Amino acid sequence: MGKNKGLHIVAFLLVIIGGLNWLLQGVFQWEVGALFGGTSSVVARVIYILVGLASVYLLATHKGDCKACETKPAGM
Repeated sequence: MGKNKGLHIVAFLLVIIGGLNWLLQGVFQWEVGALFGGTSSVVARVIYILVGLASVYLLATHKGDCKACETKPAGM
């Protein structure tokens, strides 16, 4: 696994976490930050910052076809 693909996977997972957080907030009025002491806690803020940076990274790197997601047959 290349360095960029690893970064892509981490960013993708963080964006998924962010999306699920918005779903929980919309449906149940509960958010992931509550697990870490509320949205004003340092841990929750770091998580929110990482999710935001991941979304910016994916937005900037997904132009047209996503080369990081592309799977190639063995030997190519």
